[in-house]
Amino acid sequence: MKAWLARTLVFGSSAAVLVLEILAGRLLAPYVGVSLETFTGIIGVVLAGIALGSWAGGTLADHRDASAAIGPALALGGALAWVSLPIIRGLGPQFGDGPVAVLMLTTAGFFLPSAVLSAVSPMVAKLRLQDLSDTGSVVGGLSAAGTIGALAGTFVTGFVLISAIPTRPIVVMVGALLVAGGAATHWALRRRRPTVGAAVLVLLAGVGGVTSSPPCQFETGYACVNIEVDPDNPSGRSLYLDQLRHAYVDLENPTVLDIRYIRLFAQVTDPLSPGRPLRSLHLGGGGFSFPQYLQHVRGGGFDLVLEIDPDLVDIAEDELGFAQTPDLQVRTGDARNAVDDLPDDDYDLVVGDAFGGSSVPWHLTTREFLEEVDRVLRPDGLYVMNVIDGGDNRFARAQVATLRQVFDHVRVIVPSTGIPELRRVNQVLVASRSQIPDAPIASADGRPVPDAELDAFVDGARPLRDDFAPVDQLLFS
Repeated sequence: MKAWLARTLVFGSSAAVLVLEILAGRLLAPYVGVSLETFTGIIGVVLAGIALGSWAGGTLADHRDASAAIGPALALGGALAWVSLPIIRGLGPQFGDGPVAVLMLTTAGFFLPSAVLSAVSPMVAKLRLQDLSDTGSVVGGLSAAGTIGALAGTFVTGFVLISAIPTRPIVVMVGALLVAGGAATHWALRRRRPTVGAAVLVLLAGVGGVTSSPPCQFETGYACVNIEVDPDNPSGRSLYLDQLRHAYVDLENPTVLDIRYIRLFAQVTDPLSPGRPLRSLHLGGGGFSFPQYLQHVRGGGFDLVLEIDPDLVDIAEDELGFAQTPDLQVRTGDARNAVDDLPDDDYDLVVGDAFGGSSVPWHLTTREFLEEVDRVLRPDGLYVMNVIDGGDNRFARAQVATLRQVFDHVRVIVPSTGIPELRRVNQVLVASRSQIPDAPIASADGRPVPDAELDAFVDGARPLRDDFAPVDQLLFS
């Protein structure tokens, strides 16, 4: 086998594995969310596939003619990439979320294609090793080609493809390139065409991949987005990001707040600086329902929304009636970086409502970040934060402990029925340097934890720091 062909095959198969690994996070997100657990599970399963494939490919090459297996392995890897789409679509809603669901769903969709494609490298190495004196250069060169292919697959997918093309067409395209490359390789090495049976199986896999229905109306670089019309209100729209309902917008009446924690935001902030407009900073945009509510009920104020996903802003403008004005502005980019650039003592209210799946991005939970929030707040300003937790409530308790290290006054509002033992719920945390204004909380929406019980609520939870913020691991699952 020519050196250039060997390196091309190893480069291409390694690149394909990494492309699929990165796309797996996007394909699984509608069902298991986006978290450290998700990516840990994906990386672990793909590495297990690489290990098994490398062993199996080397063993096969020692006992069979590797030239007969390389082309079929590439084509089979492409077919399995196609098949992963209907597998994830069919099984995704069945597993729930959490680490076990991530492992099961990733294994079902991506273990086999990772293993089959990883078998190519040792088979190519076997064909290239003609003389023991060349072992180092042959193995080193192929290893370098595989690593460069993995880097290319990672960078091109993460920086270029995902921002330009929806995820599923990328998988279809990668599968097609592998199938075509496998057929060409088989002809080059064996001078034989694929059998009719193999061609039919590959064709069926391709049809299954192309025709499986996507779970998203819109796909951005960060989320699978769906918008549903309220059957009881023709002007009502619900926004779903991945598996969670993030917003409800009434196109004709911005004061309609259908989501409980958004109503709590309104109840907590209504007594803040009564009779005058507010300057508000929002960490996370979603459907932009709360900043639009403030614009309507506290006219003359200014709301700045920090939203990491520019495509979500476009979707909100096209589908949810959102419009920027001189008094309501959106700045796209990571909220932590953006807050660093804001002036001191500039806002009456900061609203924390940024999520990746069910968890607040860890770098928006730490003491170091909260000190920046405190810096941009006026002395009597209010920080209001939405968290999702349940069971033993470890993340919510750690977040309260962190807030108490930065702010003099902290309040916790839990559901009226308390923290459920078997599921997660929204809880609203309120913090300020000054005394928090009393707010009448609707009994149906929540129950403030009495200040005298706050120590018991925190119960020794460890505050979050930049060097220790295991948010995903603390969440109840």
